[in-house]
Amino acid sequence: MQIIKVYVGGLFGIFNHEIPVNLNDRMTIIHGPNGFGKTVILKLLNGLFNCQYSELINLPFETFKVEFDDGNYLEIDKKTGRQDQSNTIRFNFSKNSETFILDKSQINDIDEISISDLDYLIPELMRVGPQRWRYLPTEEMLSISDIVDRFPDLLRGIKCEQQPEWLQDLQRQINVRLIESQRLLNIASNYERRIAYKRLSDLSTVSVYSRELAQKMQHKFTEYGTISQSLDRTFPLRVVQQQPSTYLTDEQLYDKLDHLDKMRSRLMEVGLLNQDESSEVDIHPPSIDETTKNILSVYVEDMDKKLSVFDDIADKIDLFRKIINKKFAYSYKNIGFSKDQGFIFTSSYKSSLSEYKQVLNHELCPTDLSSGEQHELILIYELLFKVKPDSLVLIDEPELSLHVGWQVEFIKDLQEITKLAKLNIVMATHSPDIIQDRWDLTVELQGPK
Repeated sequence: MQIIKVYVGGLFGIFNHEIPVNLNDRMTIIHGPNGFGKTVILKLLNGLFNCQYSELINLPFETFKVEFDDGNYLEIDKKTGRQDQSNTIRFNFSKNSETFILDKSQINDIDEISISDLDYLIPELMRVGPQRWRYLPTEEMLSISDIVDRFPDLLRGIKCEQQPEWLQDLQRQINVRLIESQRLLNIASNYERRIAYKRLSDLSTVSVYSRELAQKMQHKFTEYGTISQSLDRTFPLRVVQQQPSTYLTDEQLYDKLDHLDKMRSRLMEVGLLNQDESSEVDIHPPSIDETTKNILSVYVEDMDKKLSVFDDIADKIDLFRKIINKKFAYSYKNIGFSKDQGFIFTSSYKSSLSEYKQVLNHELCPTDLSSGEQHELILIYELLFKVKPDSLVLIDEPELSLHVGWQVEFIKDLQEITKLAKLNIVMATHSPDIIQDRWDLTVELQGPK
């Protein structure tokens, strides 16, 4: 199921906006003057499908409607007929004519297990009473409702207990991810957030994602090792049982070996294999007799199965490297990859002065990147590695901190990503440099008629 149209009425008590979602091109661009509600529309979608109901309660609108490609729609109405409408919303689903009414008191009901987890989830909080916390960065005193409103992303698991099954089922079918404008904020995983509060400021999002990619690469290498052990254990038996009718021809074998060489080289380039781990692929017999043909027929099929484990992540790393190195070339930086470190940034600048000749290939820390470079890297990484296929990705102000030259290339880069990762994009922007000549993808937010 996919979203085909979004409508919001009475936004700020002024605006009515309708946004058709362009599924053919997988990209929809919302633009308009400041204050017309571009960011609010993204937050409403995110709040609805990621159970962040405090967004729906607090954002100023009257009606919010989402239409799906199966002909059904879900409508959220703040005009519930109750006396206190400002803290109450009603969900209407056309498929089964179901209605669900939710008020703010239900959203703020957190069970005891969730309360006990707050210190773990948000280490910046210090509990000072049964229902009171101090937020250390600002010294504010927060209640449970304040925490729910302040940290919706970290408290995704806290949901309204009365939420009906049909709404939960709908949310499971529609994957939505919001990439906000403040992308450099530390959004470490729960594991990373266990570290002491005094060290949180040292953990940038780029550093977190670098560690995360290293773990993904190690997981794939472990899977590669498991498959290798299984195939190697049965290799002699399968060679013996191989029938001549199943042998590959000489031409097919040479083609397969060349293909494996290319796969090996590509995996080495993106850091998934090193020379020692891939040396077994390098077999090029000058001639092939029947015995060799028997062995190689089984061998090349086994190697293809082993290396195909890396196909998905290798495609993503390859595209990630291509986009980032194209952008970072202007500042003489390169990105490489390692299953031990994740991102490896090096300087490609070589000075003519003898005392600076060692600058070439000098390794850089992730935090040495400029804010614009970090924004670009985080955005591309999230799209390629953190979003499920067929998700709707909401991007707020992608032009933030990006050089004009990068903005011009943004849609082309995004098209390659959406094709590979199978994503649909809705983004809000002020930048004509991002839109370029693709005004056919845009929806302009209009003022009241």
